Amino acid sequence: MINLSQETEALAARLAAAHRLSVEGAIRQALEAQARAASISEQPRRPRDQSAEAVAARRTRTDRLVAELAAMPVLDPRAPGEIMDDLNAL
Repeated sequence: MINLSQETEALAARLAAAHRLSVEGAIRQALEAQARAASISEQPRRPRDQSAEAVAARRTRTDRLVAELAAMPVLDPRAPGEIMDDLNAL
């Protein structure tokens, strides 16, 4: 058991409410994000399945995602260069 200050508990509760998570879920997500940023994995990763079936399944999922993205409407009619110029101005 970890004892947290009232301020820390209140912050965790606000974060959880904002993300519609349990307090434990919000704390876990925050800790996982910090662990990733620090290159700390929670468990050693198992090697990726390189079988033909697994590769084909990953390729199919990727192709489906790309098709869904390509089917999305273009919401900004400006040329890519114009968009980048606006982003760079920020």
